[in-house]
Amino acid sequence: MLLFRSEQHVDRWCRQWNRDRGGLLTLDQGWLLAQLFYGDRFAEDWRPVTLEEAKAIFERVGMIGEFWELG
Repeated sequence: MLLFRSEQHVDRWCRQWNRDRGGLLTLDQGWLLAQLFYGDRFAEDWRPVTLEEAKAIFERVGMIGEFWELG
């Protein structure tokens, strides 16, 4: 994960390192993703999310499109 100050900074970094632009998340989206995946991590009955649950979480966070597709 890389942090950038703007989308223009992302584009400049991609050109400089000859990389395709991947998916972008805002800090708010990243925080929501962490909460939804790991918010109950210390609960006694915790279990990893299923593939279907992960897909639903991605959609809820706004991680939509080919880049974010899971299995």
